[in-house]
Amino acid sequence: MSAQTVSTIRTTCAYCGVGCGLLITPDGRGGATVEGDPEHPANFGRTCSKGSALGETLGLGSRLLHPMLRQDDGALARVSWDSALDRVANGFRDIVERHGPNAVAFYLSGQLLTEDYYVANKLMKGFIGSANVDTNSRLCMASSVAGHRRAFGADTVPGTYSDLDEADLIVLVGSNTAWCHPVLFQRMLHNKTERGARIVVIDPRRTVTAEEADLFLPIAPGADTALFCGLLVDLIRRGAVDQNYVSEHTLGFAEAYARAHEIAPDLATTARATGLTQGSVQYFFDLFYASARVVTCYSQGVNQSAQGTDKVNAIINCHLATGRIGRPGMGPFSLTGQPNAMGGREVGGLANQLAAHMGFTPTEIDRVRRFWNAPRMAEREGHKAVAMFEAIARGEIKALWVMATNPAASLPRAGAVREALKQLDLFVVSENVLSNDTVNAGAHVLLPAAAWGEKDGTVTNSERCISRQRAFLPLPGDARPDWRIVSDVAQRLGFAEAFAYTSPADVFREHAALSAFENDGTRDFDIGALAATPDEEYDALAPVQWPLRKGDRATERRFFAEGGFFTPDRKARFIAPEPPALKEATSDAHPLRLNTGRIRDQWHTMTRSGLSPRLAAHLPEPFVEVSPGDAAAFGLSDGGFARVATAHGSCILKVMVSENQRPGSLFVPIHWSDQTASCARVGELVSAQTDPYSGQPEAKATPAAIAPVSFSLRGFAQTQAPLTLPDETWWARVTSAAGIEYRLATNRGPMLWHDFAHQSLGHDARLAERLEGQSYHAASFVEGEFNGRICLAPANAVVPALTATDAEDGTPFTIAAQALVESEPIVCACFGVGVEAVRSAVQSGAVRTIDDIGKTLQAGSNCGSCLPELKRMLIHARAQE
Repeated sequence: MSAQTVSTIRTTCAYCGVGCGLLITPDGRGGATVEGDPEHPANFGRTCSKGSALGETLGLGSRLLHPMLRQDDGALARVSWDSALDRVANGFRDIVERHGPNAVAFYLSGQLLTEDYYVANKLMKGFIGSANVDTNSRLCMASSVAGHRRAFGADTVPGTYSDLDEADLIVLVGSNTAWCHPVLFQRMLHNKTERGARIVVIDPRRTVTAEEADLFLPIAPGADTALFCGLLVDLIRRGAVDQNYVSEHTLGFAEAYARAHEIAPDLATTARATGLTQGSVQYFFDLFYASARVVTCYSQGVNQSAQGTDKVNAIINCHLATGRIGRPGMGPFSLTGQPNAMGGREVGGLANQLAAHMGFTPTEIDRVRRFWNAPRMAEREGHKAVAMFEAIARGEIKALWVMATNPAASLPRAGAVREALKQLDLFVVSENVLSNDTVNAGAHVLLPAAAWGEKDGTVTNSERCISRQRAFLPLPGDARPDWRIVSDVAQRLGFAEAFAYTSPADVFREHAALSAFENDGTRDFDIGALAATPDEEYDALAPVQWPLRKGDRATERRFFAEGGFFTPDRKARFIAPEPPALKEATSDAHPLRLNTGRIRDQWHTMTRSGLSPRLAAHLPEPFVEVSPGDAAAFGLSDGGFARVATAHGSCILKVMVSENQRPGSLFVPIHWSDQTASCARVGELVSAQTDPYSGQPEAKATPAAIAPVSFSLRGFAQTQAPLTLPDETWWARVTSAAGIEYRLATNRGPMLWHDFAHQSLGHDARLAERLEGQSYHAASFVEGEFNGRICLAPANAVVPALTATDAEDGTPFTIAAQALVESEPIVCACFGVGVEAVRSAVQSGAVRTIDDIGKTLQAGSNCGSCLPELKRMLIHARAQE
């Protein structure tokens, strides 16, 4: 489809696992307008701040547009597709012949489409013969997968988003839903307003989500298992167990109860184990007991743990025991982090799974082998993500192909990962950006892949809904879809017949056919009804939820209300979790706990979201959130700087002192990399301790230390092109409407910056500058047009104004004095509404309520993720009256 033939195109958002539908209208110049699709069942027209700003991220300025090979001198040189593909195929063939199939690996991404994922898994697991295929979803949702499989016999999400509309109680565990899944959070709030649903938030941090809760439980890190074991004991004591459901549809109840009683036998023990008051724990238990319809939503706070799988199963145990599963408004619900993490799980994107939700039993291996006619089928699980990169460091894996992800920034101990990558004999990266931490770790081959607006295929969201992602832009340069790149390599390896796909529809039909192959209802994932979908129907495919079996006319897509689990005996398993205990203790050297996570307006390592000026303006600098008590104890000041260190590395971050932060714990966002900040790659700090069942690393409780860092000067630089800043400079790169802005801090004096300004801004430009004491201001002009500037001054000072007398040639101009960081913070990124606009409207008396703000400024009227901040501003304004 092209912009010339279709004015508006239905596609799917590129960000979280909510899977929002979008209406895209290309402008014919490489851009597009973006709106929510009112007919898509995931969002009914709503979008979040990131989705609303997708149109600002479509430029080609940072794109990888041609195949590149690393030369002997370390430089990258453009080559033809044939040369690049031959290098990849020959390199993989040579390493497999010399060292065996387990010496090669793929590392994939929830950013891939299902068709891309399917082809990559088929090549590695069925034709190369290794299961060393894993994905960055291992860092997000692997504990949910393992918990589902242990309890249900399959990686099945039982419920649907409509359960959020019908629940009487919504329990949010380890999920800042208001920021990370804002469209779903608005559904929850609507239920609360219209039906009176209660919301409980369980999180060590008091996030903006907690501000909307009826009950907030600031649980101790790692104590979720204890809380839900205590809940199970309490439900049994009150006689709330659904005895018929338990006896007819489950096994292991007695063992799970015995372990729960061992961990949390009474209210007092549960409170001590969780760091909560007895009253708050009792209130939670009362709410759960009294609410007929309960949905428990959980996300990274549960999953990203060395005991994440046990946490998941402790939650599931409570729903199984009460029969609150699979019926309207009830069930455990995993909120997925990435747009196609679910699709990747469907096709076997994890190293411990085969395609179509099959595992590595002999029967399943044989089934997939026969369906694919695979010559060299993998027969055992491969390395999970952390173990994969440890195997690379040991020299066991010698070739790696990374697709659409940035492990040198996002994996635990990211510095060690970077060093491991340098040891590879063959290091291939399929990407749509020319530079990121992984590419710059020494990739030998770069393959230009299609970006979001050019991709064509399907994705599956958190509620098992398959949606079409449709291209609305042409492929730029030499870029190709990932499924085609992998197929081209497979053909060069001698597997042309098995990889003779001509379109994503070809791949999808095969994927659907495999889901139904020898599936008599004992496997959950079945979309056999779509296996013969013609191209035109595939192009027009409306969102559809699985299972969708051939001949199936059922409209109810929930699982397990009447049992029917995917274990051999069709019964669920209660799981007895291990007693909760964090893997690493704090110490005198590292007395705090490091908690990592996302912020509202950024995504992963910002290669896409970082291109939007609107999104950059909310929280533009990497920061560490600290409680007031810890700030005082460690000599930190709000707005100052601190070094956060663990046994694995350190970062220098702005300090944000917050009453919402748990004492003894630090919160640091994950988004900054070496491309966007001088010293803020938080993955380098995180421990590589992993869950024994899921392989998911612990990202919420690494022992850490913090200490103040002083800088004598602070400021900013604005340019049209990237700068290479002087050594020993703290910087954070921000996209602005004027180009690129760098937030700066330094202990190097103004004369160094005078020299730097002449070197970086003075070429072919007229320079104006002024030095007053320790303050320095320089600006350059090319043919009379502003080109860039550098401003530095002591903290809390104002940079000196520039006037015509400061110009080298007397060119008349004036740049007024101003605050060091001039851009106004954005509170509502959806509509670009700044803090000052809201303050002015409130102070003028034009607005008195949240509804007034929405009507007057539009702020808060779309995704709602800024509503807590707007409410705080209103409360503050009223307090000043």
